[in-house]
Amino acid sequence: MSDPVGHQVPAAGGPPAAGGSAGSPQSPENVEYRVAHLQERLAAEELGELGVRAEIRAGAVAVTGTVPSARCRETVLRVAREELAGLTVHTDVVVAETTSPDHAEEL
Repeated sequence: MSDPVGHQVPAAGGPPAAGGSAGSPQSPENVEYRVAHLQERLAAEELGELGVRAEIRAGAVAVTGTVPSARCRETVLRVAREELAGLTVHTDVVVAETTSPDHAEEL
């Protein structure tokens, strides 16, 4: 059976096709749900990470924050890739410096 309506699939990270349905992976409702699910996973799962935020900005998702270790940063980025696959994602997750200073602070 042929499909009388031609369906366009947006390129990964591209804008949704005009007239996209609310259930499409790129629809605003779906993106908001996926961002909220990412926040939930970061807070509840293995990380318990509350210092990272994910927000929709100018058609992309920005993941920002500070984490205590490089291992934690890698886990945050992995979870973000899993949850936001196919979306444009910008990350700015930094590792907090926790080592003691090597010199005295000059005032």
